Amino acid sequence: MPHASESEDAQSGGALESRGLEPVPDAERTGRVRELFPTWVAANISVLLLTMGAGLIVSNGLNFWQVLVVAVAAPVLSYGIVGLISIAGKRGGAPGMALSRAVFGQRGNLFPGALIWVARWGWETINAVTGAYAVLTVLDLLFGVRSNTFLIVVTLLAFVSCTFLVSGLGITALRVCSTWSTYLFGAFSVLVLVYLVADTDWSAVFARPAGSTAMLVAGVGTIAAGGISWVPSGPDFTRYLPRTASSKGVVGSTVGGAGIVVLPMVLMGAVMAVATPDLASAQDPVSFIGELLPAWISVPYLLIALIGMLLINSMSMYSAGFTAQTLGIRVSRAAAVSVNAVISLVFGFLLMVVASSFIGSFISFLTLLAVAFSAWIGVFGVDMLSRRTYDAEALMDTTRTSAYWYRGGFAWQAMTAWGVALVAGLLFTRVEWFAGPLASSWIGENGLGWAATIVVAGVLYAVLPRERGAARAAAVPAEGREDAAGGVSGGVSGEGGAPAEGRETVSI
Repeated sequence: MPHASESEDAQSGGALESRGLEPVPDAERTGRVRELFPTWVAANISVLLLTMGAGLIVSNGLNFWQVLVVAVAAPVLSYGIVGLISIAGKRGGAPGMALSRAVFGQRGNLFPGALIWVARWGWETINAVTGAYAVLTVLDLLFGVRSNTFLIVVTLLAFVSCTFLVSGLGITALRVCSTWSTYLFGAFSVLVLVYLVADTDWSAVFARPAGSTAMLVAGVGTIAAGGISWVPSGPDFTRYLPRTASSKGVVGSTVGGAGIVVLPMVLMGAVMAVATPDLASAQDPVSFIGELLPAWISVPYLLIALIGMLLINSMSMYSAGFTAQTLGIRVSRAAAVSVNAVISLVFGFLLMVVASSFIGSFISFLTLLAVAFSAWIGVFGVDMLSRRTYDAEALMDTTRTSAYWYRGGFAWQAMTAWGVALVAGLLFTRVEWFAGPLASSWIGENGLGWAATIVVAGVLYAVLPRERGAARAAAVPAEGREDAAGGVSGGVSGEGGAPAEGRETVSI
């Protein structure tokens, strides 16, 4: 474990974060809730939101007002869940997949952990490809340089290398970059909005007929799926918060930071699609910006969006490093990040050179990603609502002496609920190359397989009997008690997250 001074430096402004999975001691939790706002702004600075907004017009057949409903409801729903799960980070002071050991058992956690780690490969690949396309578009706009295989390799390598640098440095670097990108992106987004307001044929925008309610619900599900993919990472960015930090503030900052980006980006994409319907199905999801906007706006806007996409990937790799460590890969967090960097580089090249449809691949991946993460969300969320604390020593003890060893290293209740929910979610799912037998049902047609997965996992885990007293009690330190708004009080916890004495009522 690193010395206290090293961790304090990482928290207060040092260049390199040395802490890995180990929970942050209370004395070093000096983070502030307001720091979450720019974090989640940065997590959504992606031009893919423009393409997804265009898809609501072209593919879903919605009108402007329905797109507005989707753009408001999706981030509130998905990042509301991110915010709720993030509360576990300030309670346990550890990354999300480390806290997950308390729910699934030391060995059981390897299964959802491995699935989530692999799923992150795809997310990081998508972001790397989008970033590379942004660089290629800027080169074309400024110098007339056309894309080729050599440039694809060079731009991918440059993007992934920068991502590795930022994510490898750790939480402080991410916070600084997130704050500045928030200011820059906000300023240029306003500039783009002003240009669109002045240049758009608004009569054509508002003349579009309304689409079906089913397509509106499906649109919410598609946009929300991106936010759902961040849920397991939520605690990674709240573990430096003191236990007494406001839970309402955590949720509010998370939803607010994401919503302030998702709303205008989705609306801008929808407005652009009226003039350029091909936007929703473009192989290159970035170059259209150079066609729709003048160079003096599009070039700096793309460069700032490039920084945003770099931060998205850095945040994902930052969390992926922790996930790799929970799987027993005995390397430092920074070294674990390098594994994902190499994988995203290889897969990114295949997607840019071999895949026939970037957008189709992206939507299919996003759909499957949401289902994979949702099974974990349902189980972990129900456990978190009844858990008062996490045993720091037991989280790091991967032997039979751990309070979170349970039976053979597995909490069978959590594993059962997770496995059944994962299968159930896939039954309702339809992507380009796969369709579950229930994909034509109301849930499947409305793209709500991920929501069904959460419900199945949560309900099943809640009703399965859990033994009491099998785990070593974990006392809540007196200084760690929250006020009534935070919703945590003292106590001890039993096996599988069931408190040994009563259950906590969480007030968010």
